[in-house]
Amino acid sequence: MEFTLTINEEVRRAAPRLRVAVITAEIENCETSDELWAEIEKEAERIRGEYPMDAVRLRPAIDATRAAYKACGKEPNRYRPSAEALCRRCVKGMDLYRSLAVIDLINLLSLKTGHSIGGFDADAVAGPSLALGVGREGEPYEAIHRGPLNIAGMPVIRDTVGGIGTPTSDNERTKLTRDTRHLLITLNMYDGGPDADEIIAETKRLLRAYAHANNIIYNIAGGD
Repeated sequence: MEFTLTINEEVRRAAPRLRVAVITAEIENCETSDELWAEIEKEAERIRGEYPMDAVRLRPAIDATRAAYKACGKEPNRYRPSAEALCRRCVKGMDLYRSLAVIDLINLLSLKTGHSIGGFDADAVAGPSLALGVGREGEPYEAIHRGPLNIAGMPVIRDTVGGIGTPTSDNERTKLTRDTRHLLITLNMYDGGPDADEIIAETKRLLRAYAHANNIIYNIAGGD
């Protein structure tokens, strides 16, 4: 299934440069290989060497995501975008969690780019039309490993049932598992994605190398 994404006007006003790459693929979500983990450890070491803690939030992609949070009404220091949280773990010298291949390669992409990237089991998403809007007060959202998350004032991608992804955490309902065979990725480029072609090419490389991906399809919303 190919998904399309509409960016609501409230998000367009808050993040006028935002572009979102919507990527689907057929995959095998196997255990993370030693080769993939070596790439992750190498990137974590690069981040530790390149960024003092105060500089992590100033990476262009992270800074743009934080600015979007503020414009939508959310405090990014309390609800950190996932890419920022990952980079901060690296700078602190904390271990990253080793999981399944697609989850870890998405984390690797976030470390490399600074973008908070959503990863979903496409068969659990009520599509194919998705909408990116702003979370409402009291809107239910069960975040992965976090439980109920207050998404009011936070950019949120919704399917026809409800929210499935925010830059802080994806939803338990559509999470990636070992049984996932159809993948949906949303690559949220709040800085406009000046290197979008390179990022998409790297996404394809990682998916083919570590998740045996085929039939990779993408489209880009925003930027017009």
